[in-house]
Amino acid sequence: MGDRSALLKDKHKKTAAIVILIVITVVLGFVCLFVGSSNMSLSECIYALFGNGSSAQIRIIRNIRIPRVLAAIIAGAGLSAAGLIMQTNLNNPMASPSTLGVSNAAVFGANLSIIAFAGGFLSTGNNLKNYTTGFNPYAASLMAFIFSTLSIILILGLCRLKSFRPGVVVLAGIAVGSLWTAATTILQFYATDVGLSAAVIWTFGDLGRATYKTDIIMALVIVAGIIFFMVMSWRFNALLSGEPAAKSLGVNVNRLRFVSMLLASLITAVCVSYLGMIGFVGIICPHVVKKLLGQDHRFTIPASVFAGSILLLLADTVSRSIGNGSALPVGAITSLLGAPFFLIIILFRKGDKA
Repeated sequence: MGDRSALLKDKHKKTAAIVILIVITVVLGFVCLFVGSSNMSLSECIYALFGNGSSAQIRIIRNIRIPRVLAAIIAGAGLSAAGLIMQTNLNNPMASPSTLGVSNAAVFGANLSIIAFAGGFLSTGNNLKNYTTGFNPYAASLMAFIFSTLSIILILGLCRLKSFRPGVVVLAGIAVGSLWTAATTILQFYATDVGLSAAVIWTFGDLGRATYKTDIIMALVIVAGIIFFMVMSWRFNALLSGEPAAKSLGVNVNRLRFVSMLLASLITAVCVSYLGMIGFVGIICPHVVKKLLGQDHRFTIPASVFAGSILLLLADTVSRSIGNGSALPVGAITSLLGAPFFLIIILFRKGDKA
Protein backbone atom coordinates (compact mmCIF):
# COMPACT_ATOMS: atom_id res chain seq x y z
CA MET A 1 0.00 0.00 0.00
CA GLY A 2 2.85 2.33 0.87
CA ASP A 3 4.63 1.61 -2.40
CA ARG A 4 1.46 2.31 -4.38
CA SER A 5 0.93 5.59 -2.53
CA ALA A 6 4.54 6.63 -3.19
CA LEU A 7 4.20 5.80 -6.90
CA LEU A 8 0.96 7.78 -7.12
CA LYS A 9 2.58 10.74 -5.37
CA ASP A 10 5.55 10.60 -7.73
CA LYS A 11 3.21 10.49 -10.72
CA HIS A 12 1.35 13.57 -9.45
CA LYS A 13 4.63 15.46 -9.00
CA LYS A 14 5.74 14.68 -12.52
CA THR A 15 2.35 15.63 -13.95
CA ALA A 16 2.47 18.91 -12.01
CA ALA A 17 5.95 19.60 -13.40
CA ILE A 18 4.65 19.13 -16.96
CA VAL A 19 1.71 21.46 -16.27
CA ILE A 20 4.15 24.09 -14.95
CA LEU A 21 6.23 23.76 -18.13
CA ILE A 22 3.09 24.26 -20.24
CA VAL A 23 2.19 27.41 -18.31
CA ILE A 24 5.75 28.79 -18.67
CA THR A 25 5.63 28.10 -22.43
CA VAL A 26 2.34 30.00 -22.83
CA VAL A 27 3.57 32.95 -20.73
CA LEU A 28 6.88 33.16 -22.58
CA GLY A 29 5.05 32.96 -25.90
CA PHE A 30 3.08 36.08 -25.04
CA VAL A 31 6.19 37.84 -23.72
CA CYS A 32 7.99 37.16 -27.01
CA LEU A 33 5.18 38.87 -28.90
CA PHE A 34 5.95 42.13 -27.11
CA VAL A 35 9.74 42.10 -27.58
CA GLY A 36 11.41 43.42 -30.72
CA SER A 37 13.33 46.19 -32.42
CA SER A 38 10.30 48.20 -33.58
CA ASN A 39 10.07 50.16 -30.29
CA MET A 40 6.37 49.39 -29.96
CA SER A 41 4.98 49.88 -26.47
CA LEU A 42 3.14 47.12 -24.62
CA SER A 43 -0.25 48.78 -25.23
CA GLU A 44 0.51 49.21 -28.94
CA CYS A 45 1.43 45.53 -29.21
CA ILE A 46 -1.81 44.49 -27.51
CA TYR A 47 -3.90 46.78 -29.73
CA ALA A 48 -2.12 45.50 -32.84
CA LEU A 49 -2.66 41.90 -31.72
CA PHE A 50 -6.40 42.49 -31.83
CA GLY A 51 -6.23 44.50 -35.07
CA ASN A 52 -6.67 47.98 -33.59
CA GLY A 53 -3.27 49.56 -34.27
CA SER A 54 -1.72 51.05 -37.39
CA SER A 55 -1.31 48.86 -40.46
CA ALA A 56 2.46 48.64 -39.87
CA GLN A 57 2.00 47.59 -36.23
CA ILE A 58 -0.61 44.99 -37.13
CA ARG A 59 1.68 43.62 -39.84
CA ILE A 60 4.62 43.39 -37.43
CA ILE A 61 2.62 41.50 -34.82
CA ARG A 62 0.54 39.26 -37.07
CA ASN A 63 2.89 38.58 -39.99
CA ILE A 64 6.28 38.62 -38.27
CA ARG A 65 6.12 38.05 -34.53
CA ILE A 66 3.32 35.50 -34.29
CA PRO A 67 4.85 33.17 -36.94
CA ARG A 68 8.22 33.62 -35.23
CA VAL A 69 6.85 32.70 -31.79
CA LEU A 70 5.00 29.71 -33.23
CA ALA A 71 8.21 28.58 -34.96
CA ALA A 72 10.10 28.77 -31.66
CA ILE A 73 7.47 26.68 -29.89
CA ILE A 74 7.18 24.11 -32.67
CA ALA A 75 10.88 23.74 -33.55
CA GLY A 76 11.98 23.77 -29.91
CA ALA A 77 9.52 21.00 -29.12
CA GLY A 78 10.58 18.92 -32.11
CA LEU A 79 14.34 19.25 -31.64
CA SER A 80 14.13 18.47 -27.92
CA ALA A 81 11.91 15.40 -28.42
CA ALA A 82 14.17 14.19 -31.25
CA GLY A 83 17.22 14.57 -29.01
CA LEU A 84 15.62 12.53 -26.23
CA ILE A 85 14.73 9.70 -28.61
CA MET A 86 18.21 9.72 -30.14
CA GLN A 87 19.81 9.46 -26.70
CA THR A 88 17.53 6.56 -25.76
CA ASN A 89 18.01 4.66 -29.02
CA LEU A 90 21.78 5.03 -29.04
CA ASN A 91 22.22 4.75 -25.26
CA ASN A 92 24.44 7.81 -25.58
CA PRO A 93 23.90 10.98 -23.51
CA MET A 94 25.84 12.97 -26.13
CA ALA A 95 23.53 11.97 -28.98
CA SER A 96 21.55 14.78 -30.55
CA PRO A 97 19.12 15.36 -33.43
CA SER A 98 22.15 15.93 -35.68
CA THR A 99 23.84 12.61 -34.86
CA LEU A 100 23.00 11.13 -38.27
CA GLY A 101 24.59 14.05 -40.11
CA VAL A 102 21.18 15.51 -40.92
CA SER A 103 22.23 19.11 -40.33
CA ASN A 104 25.40 18.71 -42.41
CA ALA A 105 23.36 17.32 -45.30
CA ALA A 106 20.83 20.15 -45.01
CA VAL A 107 23.60 22.74 -45.14
CA PHE A 108 25.01 21.12 -48.28
CA GLY A 109 21.59 21.06 -49.95
CA ALA A 110 20.94 24.72 -49.16
CA ASN A 111 24.44 25.69 -50.30
CA LEU A 112 23.93 23.82 -53.56
CA SER A 113 20.67 25.67 -54.17
CA ILE A 114 22.02 29.10 -53.22
CA ILE A 115 25.54 28.94 -54.63
CA ALA A 116 25.03 26.86 -57.75
CA PHE A 117 21.51 27.72 -58.87
CA ALA A 118 20.68 31.17 -57.50
CA GLY A 119 23.49 33.37 -56.31
CA GLY A 120 26.67 31.73 -57.48
CA PHE A 121 28.89 30.62 -60.28
CA LEU A 122 26.25 29.04 -62.54
CA SER A 123 24.04 32.01 -63.23
CA THR A 124 24.30 35.41 -61.59
CA GLY A 125 27.96 35.93 -60.78
CA ASN A 126 28.60 38.83 -58.40
CA ASN A 127 25.62 40.87 -59.55
CA LEU A 128 23.50 41.37 -56.43
CA LYS A 129 20.44 42.41 -58.44
CA ASN A 130 20.54 39.21 -60.46
CA TYR A 131 20.98 37.23 -57.27
CA THR A 132 17.92 38.68 -55.55
CA THR A 133 15.91 38.01 -58.69
CA GLY A 134 16.96 34.40 -58.98
CA PHE A 135 17.03 33.34 -55.33
CA ASN A 136 14.08 31.36 -54.00
CA PRO A 137 14.20 30.65 -50.26
CA TYR A 138 11.72 27.79 -50.62
CA ALA A 139 14.03 26.16 -53.18
CA ALA A 140 16.87 26.31 -50.65
CA SER A 141 14.67 24.74 -47.96
CA LEU A 142 13.47 22.05 -50.37
CA MET A 143 17.02 21.15 -51.39
CA ALA A 144 18.08 21.11 -47.74
CA PHE A 145 15.26 18.72 -46.88
CA ILE A 146 15.95 16.46 -49.87
CA PHE A 147 19.61 16.03 -48.98
CA SER A 148 18.76 15.56 -45.29
CA THR A 149 16.40 12.77 -46.25
CA LEU A 150 19.03 11.18 -48.49
CA SER A 151 21.49 11.27 -45.59
CA ILE A 152 18.97 9.62 -43.27
CA ILE A 153 18.20 6.85 -45.78
CA LEU A 154 21.90 6.26 -46.44
CA ILE A 155 22.88 5.99 -42.79
CA LEU A 156 19.90 3.91 -41.70
CA GLY A 157 20.46 1.65 -44.71
CA LEU A 158 24.09 1.12 -43.71
CA CYS A 159 23.08 0.44 -40.12
CA ARG A 160 20.50 -2.16 -41.17
CA LEU A 161 23.43 -4.22 -42.42
CA LYS A 162 24.89 -4.20 -38.91
CA SER A 163 21.67 -4.81 -36.97
CA PHE A 164 21.44 -1.25 -35.69
CA ARG A 165 24.17 -1.45 -33.10
CA PRO A 166 24.35 2.01 -31.46
CA GLY A 167 28.08 2.35 -32.00
CA VAL A 168 27.69 1.70 -35.73
CA VAL A 169 24.97 4.34 -36.02
CA VAL A 170 27.13 7.00 -34.35
CA LEU A 171 30.21 6.17 -36.44
CA ALA A 172 28.16 6.12 -39.65
CA GLY A 173 26.66 9.49 -38.77
CA ILE A 174 30.09 11.00 -38.14
CA ALA A 175 31.49 9.61 -41.40
CA VAL A 176 28.58 10.68 -43.61
CA GLY A 177 28.36 14.05 -41.88
CA SER A 178 32.03 14.65 -42.64
CA LEU A 179 31.41 13.88 -46.31
CA TRP A 180 28.62 16.48 -46.47
CA THR A 181 30.84 19.02 -44.74
CA ALA A 182 33.66 18.38 -47.21
CA ALA A 183 31.28 18.75 -50.16
CA THR A 184 29.97 22.03 -48.71
CA THR A 185 33.51 23.35 -48.33
CA ILE A 186 34.29 22.58 -51.98
CA LEU A 187 31.09 24.34 -53.09
CA GLN A 188 31.91 27.42 -51.02
CA PHE A 189 35.48 27.49 -52.37
CA TYR A 190 34.15 28.05 -55.90
CA ALA A 191 31.35 30.42 -54.90
CA THR A 192 31.24 34.10 -55.71
CA ASP A 193 31.25 36.65 -52.88
CA VAL A 194 27.49 37.13 -53.09
CA GLY A 195 26.71 33.43 -53.23
CA LEU A 196 29.08 32.64 -50.37
CA SER A 197 27.63 35.35 -48.16
CA ALA A 198 24.08 34.17 -48.80
CA ALA A 199 25.02 30.55 -48.13
CA VAL A 200 26.75 31.36 -44.85
CA ILE A 201 23.86 33.54 -43.68
CA TRP A 202 21.43 30.71 -44.44
CA THR A 203 23.22 28.43 -41.98
CA PHE A 204 22.51 30.82 -39.10
CA GLY A 205 19.55 29.65 -37.05
CA ASP A 206 16.99 32.33 -37.82
CA LEU A 207 13.36 32.23 -36.66
CA GLY A 208 12.70 35.36 -38.70
CA ARG A 209 12.27 33.20 -41.81
CA ALA A 210 9.19 31.55 -40.36
CA THR A 211 5.80 32.03 -41.98
CA TYR A 212 2.42 30.53 -41.19
CA LYS A 213 2.97 28.09 -44.04
CA THR A 214 6.32 26.85 -42.76
CA ASP A 215 4.93 26.66 -39.21
CA ILE A 216 2.09 24.43 -40.38
CA ILE A 217 4.46 22.11 -42.28
CA MET A 218 6.81 21.82 -39.30
CA ALA A 219 3.89 21.28 -36.93
CA LEU A 220 2.45 18.44 -39.02
CA VAL A 221 5.75 16.54 -39.06
CA ILE A 222 6.63 17.25 -35.43
CA VAL A 223 3.19 16.50 -33.95
CA ALA A 224 3.03 13.21 -35.87
CA GLY A 225 6.48 12.29 -34.56
CA ILE A 226 5.68 13.21 -30.95
CA ILE A 227 2.42 11.22 -31.03
CA PHE A 228 4.35 8.17 -32.25
CA PHE A 229 6.98 8.63 -29.53
CA MET A 230 4.27 8.85 -26.86
CA VAL A 231 2.52 5.71 -28.13
CA MET A 232 5.86 3.87 -28.06
CA SER A 233 6.89 5.29 -24.66
CA TRP A 234 6.70 1.96 -22.81
CA ARG A 235 8.89 0.37 -25.48
CA PHE A 236 11.50 3.11 -25.00
CA ASN A 237 11.33 2.43 -21.25
CA ALA A 238 12.00 -1.23 -21.96
CA LEU A 239 14.94 -0.32 -24.19
CA LEU A 240 16.55 1.52 -21.27
CA SER A 241 17.01 -1.86 -19.56
CA GLY A 242 19.03 -3.16 -22.50
CA GLU A 243 18.28 -5.00 -25.73
CA PRO A 244 17.89 -8.47 -24.16
CA ALA A 245 15.36 -7.19 -21.61
CA ALA A 246 13.44 -5.26 -24.28
CA LYS A 247 13.31 -8.30 -26.58
CA SER A 248 12.10 -10.49 -23.72
CA LEU A 249 9.16 -8.10 -23.33
CA GLY A 250 8.25 -8.50 -27.01
CA VAL A 251 9.84 -5.31 -28.34
CA ASN A 252 11.20 -5.51 -31.88
CA VAL A 253 14.30 -3.45 -31.07
CA ASN A 254 15.61 -3.06 -34.62
CA ARG A 255 12.24 -1.94 -35.97
CA LEU A 256 11.72 0.45 -33.06
CA ARG A 257 15.13 2.02 -33.60
CA PHE A 258 14.67 2.29 -37.35
CA VAL A 259 11.24 3.97 -37.24
CA SER A 260 11.92 6.24 -34.25
CA MET A 261 15.31 7.39 -35.53
CA LEU A 262 13.81 7.97 -38.97
CA LEU A 263 11.09 10.18 -37.44
CA ALA A 264 13.55 11.98 -35.17
CA SER A 265 15.78 12.69 -38.16
CA LEU A 266 12.87 13.89 -40.30
CA ILE A 267 11.85 16.27 -37.50
CA THR A 268 15.39 17.62 -37.44
CA ALA A 269 15.50 17.85 -41.23
CA VAL A 270 12.32 19.90 -41.53
CA CYS A 271 13.41 22.29 -38.74
CA VAL A 272 16.89 22.82 -40.19
CA SER A 273 15.52 23.17 -43.72
CA TYR A 274 13.28 26.08 -42.76
CA LEU A 275 15.16 27.71 -39.90
CA GLY A 276 18.85 26.85 -40.33
CA MET A 277 21.18 25.40 -37.69
CA ILE A 278 19.87 25.56 -34.13
CA GLY A 279 22.17 23.71 -31.77
CA PHE A 280 22.04 22.41 -28.21
CA VAL A 281 18.24 22.34 -27.85
CA GLY A 282 18.21 18.59 -28.53
CA ILE A 283 20.99 17.92 -26.02
CA ILE A 284 20.47 20.23 -23.09
CA CYS A 285 16.68 19.96 -22.68
CA PRO A 286 16.47 16.13 -22.47
CA HIS A 287 19.35 16.17 -19.96
CA VAL A 288 17.61 18.69 -17.72
CA VAL A 289 14.30 16.82 -17.94
CA LYS A 290 15.88 13.46 -17.08
CA LYS A 291 17.65 15.02 -14.11
CA LEU A 292 14.36 16.40 -12.81
CA LEU A 293 11.86 13.68 -13.73
CA GLY A 294 13.86 10.50 -14.21
CA GLN A 295 13.84 8.21 -17.23
CA ASP A 296 10.15 7.33 -17.68
CA HIS A 297 9.30 8.34 -21.25
CA ARG A 298 5.63 8.78 -20.41
CA PHE A 299 6.74 11.93 -18.63
CA THR A 300 10.10 12.82 -20.18
CA ILE A 301 8.72 13.07 -23.73
CA PRO A 302 6.05 15.73 -22.99
CA ALA A 303 8.38 17.47 -20.53
CA SER A 304 11.16 17.59 -23.14
CA VAL A 305 8.71 18.97 -25.70
CA PHE A 306 7.82 21.98 -23.57
CA ALA A 307 11.37 22.41 -22.20
CA GLY A 308 12.60 22.72 -25.80
CA SER A 309 9.93 25.32 -26.58
CA ILE A 310 10.89 27.28 -23.46
CA LEU A 311 14.60 27.28 -24.32
CA LEU A 312 14.02 28.44 -27.89
CA LEU A 313 11.54 31.12 -26.78
CA LEU A 314 14.07 32.39 -24.24
CA ALA A 315 16.83 32.38 -26.85
CA ASP A 316 14.63 34.26 -29.34
CA THR A 317 13.67 36.84 -26.71
CA VAL A 318 17.33 37.40 -25.85
CA SER A 319 18.34 37.59 -29.53
CA ARG A 320 15.78 40.33 -30.19
CA SER A 321 16.56 42.20 -26.99
CA ILE A 322 20.32 42.59 -27.54
CA GLY A 323 20.41 42.73 -31.33
CA ASN A 324 20.62 46.54 -31.41
CA GLY A 325 17.97 47.03 -34.08
CA SER A 326 18.11 43.52 -35.54
CA ALA A 327 17.76 40.03 -34.10
CA LEU A 328 20.93 38.02 -33.56
CA PRO A 329 20.97 34.45 -34.93
CA VAL A 330 18.99 32.38 -32.47
CA GLY A 331 21.30 29.41 -33.06
CA ALA A 332 24.18 31.38 -31.57
CA ILE A 333 22.08 32.28 -28.54
CA THR A 334 21.07 28.65 -27.87
CA SER A 335 24.74 27.69 -27.94
CA LEU A 336 25.69 30.57 -25.64
CA LEU A 337 22.94 29.58 -23.19
CA GLY A 338 23.34 25.84 -23.58
CA ALA A 339 27.09 25.24 -23.64
CA PRO A 340 27.92 26.62 -20.16
CA PHE A 341 24.88 24.92 -18.63
CA PHE A 342 25.82 21.65 -20.29
CA LEU A 343 29.40 21.93 -18.98
CA ILE A 344 28.06 22.53 -15.47
CA ILE A 345 25.96 19.36 -15.70
CA ILE A 346 29.00 17.36 -16.84
CA LEU A 347 31.25 18.77 -14.10
CA PHE A 348 28.76 18.07 -11.31
CA ARG A 349 27.76 14.58 -12.39
CA LYS A 350 28.37 11.98 -9.71
CA GLY A 351 29.05 9.08 -11.98
CA ASP A 352 25.37 8.38 -12.63
CA LYS A 353 24.14 7.65 -16.11
CA ALA A 354 22.33 10.52 -17.82
